[in-house]
Amino acid sequence: MSAVLSRNPALALLKKDHDTVKDLFEKFEKAESRSAKKKIVIQALAELKVHAAIEEEIFYPAVRKPVGNDIMNEADEEHHVAKVLVAELEDMDGREDHYEAKFTVLAENVRHHIKEEENEVFPKVKDSSLDFEALSERMLRRKETLLSEGVPPTPEEAMVEASHGQGDSPAQAAHKTKPRPHKSRSAA
Repeated sequence: MSAVLSRNPALALLKKDHDTVKDLFEKFEKAESRSAKKKIVIQALAELKVHAAIEEEIFYPAVRKPVGNDIMNEADEEHHVAKVLVAELEDMDGREDHYEAKFTVLAENVRHHIKEEENEVFPKVKDSSLDFEALSERMLRRKETLLSEGVPPTPEEAMVEASHGQGDSPAQAAHKTKPRPHKSRSAA
């Protein structure tokens, strides 16, 4: 993999981001105080938001054809799940019962996603005819913009905001609300 990365600046940029967040996950697991964990979570969420944006806006559209829709659709869904957890964590102050558990689940999901991306996506695109130098430059410029101006709000943030902070556990909140009647689906 290292030989591929040295010849492919776009993949190297993503791999560096992956290594950064994996390191933050490890630091979180070793941290003992709530305040130390909160600082790590804030940093990890910022890294993940920028990384997801450059992948979704630039990298994924560029590699969808050589990689294939099945793998890329799964990557899209993994991003969606991660962005819901990110939005929920950003809506929390770190003192909630499920805060650490939620971040641990996010870390597990992101580690899984990274493993698939590096073992399935990267090998499929490394020999493609994509201009990885130009792709890398676009990704780097976008990353710099996102770091300086912030990441635009996501639909997942709006979804979490619409729940009006109904507790730190959606499962607990669901138990406290009255069940709504199911909508029937008419057969077409």
